[in-house]
Amino acid sequence: MRVAAVQTTTGPDRTHNLSAAGALVEEAAGAGASLVVLPEYFSVAGGPDHLRRYAEPLTGPTVTWASGLARRLGIHLVAGSMPEQPPDGSRTDGRLFNTSCLISPTGAIQAVYRKIHLFDVSVEGAASRESATMAPGDELVVSPLGSSTEEDRGSAPVVGLSLCYDLRFPELYRILTLAGATVMVVPAAFTAATGPAHWELLLRARAVENQVFVIGAGQVGTLPTGMPPCYGHSMVVDPWGSILAERTDPNPGVVLAELDLDAQLKIRSELPVLSNRRPDAYRWPDGESGGDGRTDR
Repeated sequence: MRVAAVQTTTGPDRTHNLSAAGALVEEAAGAGASLVVLPEYFSVAGGPDHLRRYAEPLTGPTVTWASGLARRLGIHLVAGSMPEQPPDGSRTDGRLFNTSCLISPTGAIQAVYRKIHLFDVSVEGAASRESATMAPGDELVVSPLGSSTEEDRGSAPVVGLSLCYDLRFPELYRILTLAGATVMVVPAAFTAATGPAHWELLLRARAVENQVFVIGAGQVGTLPTGMPPCYGHSMVVDPWGSILAERTDPNPGVVLAELDLDAQLKIRSELPVLSNRRPDAYRWPDGESGGDGRTDR
């Protein structure tokens, strides 16, 4: 299975951003990728006022564009993320959602993930309070890439959805793995301040500890006012923790890699960390809740 991570530098104009991203998605599909992952905020990026101005529902221009592109190219497309106007009935205190969609080759929205962990930090060069503009999601999402038949669903790769800052929370990825995920996607706008020390390290850690493929698609360079510079270095990591492909060029582009699903099964058989777990011995500290994630199948 060939996959691609698309690296972009989002500007202030949504129409231009979609056009630039579309050209890279077409390049990836033309090279044989059947799953293409776009970065966080690939269509709209900027400060709170800019995000609010361009927020849209799932029926808006960004998802409509992604659906048409996935259908025309016959691929699964992870539409990185966009500022989403909350659906009716959402209790967000007037805030938006940072939302990612998995689009099927038919153009249908196959799964929707709203970012759970919001980037509230005071790191020099990357200070942010995402929760002032975005409300946290509360649902973990996995979705198989196969057809609707049980036979195909059982053998198909299963995608676990996440976004950027989620990468620092290993429990999320473990639950996604236990829910069946074999490929994790991480659309991101990882900052230039934290990226050199943490981006590759965390992508590889999540891959090794869960024996999954991880696709990290990042923003790179200078984004519109209100967002810090981004690290880029989009990459694909295998279940052994090896980097299959990466983009070190600090410019937009495409990263392509082949996922060896048989090798993944072999790793899980020979080094059975998932079956060697001891959940009966695990205890959350007082005040913490372990709960299971819900899935979208």
